[in-house]
Amino acid sequence: MSKYLHLDGKRLWLSAKDYVIITLSICLYGFGFSAFILPERVVIGGVTGLGTIVYFLTGKSWAIGATQYAINLALLAVAWFIVGKQFVLKTIYGATILSFVVTIFPPLFPEPLIPDQSFMNVCIGAIISGIALGLIFTHNGSTGGTDIVAAIVSKKTNVSIGRTMLYVDFCIISSSFFIFHEVATVVYGFMFLFIAAYVVDLIINTNRQAVQFIIISQKWERIATAVNHHARRGVTVMDGMGWYTRQPIKILLIVCRKIEAVTIFRIIKSIDPGAFITQANVNGAYGQGFDELKFKQDQRLREQLEREAHEAIASGLGHS
Repeated sequence: MSKYLHLDGKRLWLSAKDYVIITLSICLYGFGFSAFILPERVVIGGVTGLGTIVYFLTGKSWAIGATQYAINLALLAVAWFIVGKQFVLKTIYGATILSFVVTIFPPLFPEPLIPDQSFMNVCIGAIISGIALGLIFTHNGSTGGTDIVAAIVSKKTNVSIGRTMLYVDFCIISSSFFIFHEVATVVYGFMFLFIAAYVVDLIINTNRQAVQFIIISQKWERIATAVNHHARRGVTVMDGMGWYTRQPIKILLIVCRKIEAVTIFRIIKSIDPGAFITQANVNGAYGQGFDELKFKQDQRLREQLEREAHEAIASGLGHS
């Protein structure tokens, strides 16, 4: 019984931690948008961009949050039947808080924080917004908007989520030209889009980056065991030969997350400070404790490989 209580308590703590970080990140996003982007009259992508267009047309500061929330509710109603209630319940919290924040914050910043520096304001606003969105996504949150549209389209068609979001944002940002008739405003909108997307990707993938260690040491057994027990990572032991000494050696191959590299170094140094170590960045690590392969299967290639396997088996039986 105590074991289940412990698990429930841990799960509750992680869930509460996620909601706290999501809330703070949404506030950070609201600050970056209200203090740097909106005073420069720049329309960004997503539902926030649509709310910004309504704000500039009406002059009402509450129009951003109200428009955003109304569109999100309509999209969530559709998503309830197409995507499922779990997605809707997860999204509605972030959409509600974001609508509240972008209603409260804009009146606090009638002028950009850095006067007469439009380029700098857009860059800073995009970086802050990108960091905030990255933190929201890494803690299983969502702000609604184009996320909902992308999820609906992805459920019904073969168009990717990223491509759908790009199409929608492109249309929203381009429409700002018909309001201000300024090419610079549109350019700043696209600049925000690409900078924020890059920062989001950076934040999300920081925890996914992997490194590979090759270690040669006389104390390889102790190092391998310590890595298993303390770093919780697998170790591959390979046979090799030192050509200078003509002596057989053992080579350890370890793949771990980038943030775990310091732990590996500490383990090696504490056991054998003179060990030979190489470290290399890995573009991707999949399976058994790492990311899941999400590539679509090529049905024709799969069928061809199965035929070749059957032919090889039949050929082996014929020779026997």
